Amino acid sequence: MNKVLVFDIWAEYAHFKKYYTTTSPLTFAIPPKTTLYGLIGAILGLDKEEYLESFQEGKCQIGIEIKKPIKKTRINLNLIDTKKAKLMSRIDTRTQIKTEYLKDVKYRIYFQHQVDEIYDKLKQHLIEHKAVYSISLGLSENLANFEFVGEYEADRVDNNEDWVDLKTVMRIDSGYLNKGDIDFSQSDREYYSDKVALEMKPDREVIDYAQIVFEGSGKTIKAKPKAYYRLESGEKCLLL
Repeated sequence: MNKVLVFDIWAEYAHFKKYYTTTSPLTFAIPPKTTLYGLIGAILGLDKEEYLESFQEGKCQIGIEIKKPIKKTRINLNLIDTKKAKLMSRIDTRTQIKTEYLKDVKYRIYFQHQVDEIYDKLKQHLIEHKAVYSISLGLSENLANFEFVGEYEADRVDNNEDWVDLKTVMRIDSGYLNKGDIDFSQSDREYYSDKVALEMKPDREVIDYAQIVFEGSGKTIKAKPKAYYRLESGEKCLLL
């Protein structure tokens, strides 16, 4: 039997920059797993230069559920060149960049960790609504809030051959789920796919990217994953 911490995070705006864009920054619809490492590290008070040591590959599993429909907007940002002037009042070089933002986002996070000290400390901070550092969704100005939902026992179902309704983002991978194992016939669903970073070394070298699938309004997706977690509360989810 496994234990899973469940908590919600939300913000008025969010931006998770796509790594393959430059002049017109686009955003992922969900926070990549590596971004959540930073957010959880901020709640725990882990040093920003060292927090990835606590989230080495295989130590932590995270599930992401979309709680509010994905909405995007574009905002013109004025970027300034601080290298050409020593005083802010003398900066006269500005570049306007149209930037894509998520609006009124909310996600539910399912969290497991192999190190009891980290798991228990996060549980206590969530219960107390305590964050050592300010948390944000992607950019420092996108301040976020969080709320503890609960701690649940979770059964891992392996060698699954049944169709189940999953609440979380799915990874398309031979070890997790194939495209043929997703039921795309439900007409009231909007399916999206993207490629995100999942694991990162302490030197910030990404060592695992994954193709993911999610439903844009937060509805469940019927799928046949090779393995999933069934929580005592009834939810069925995938942990990445």
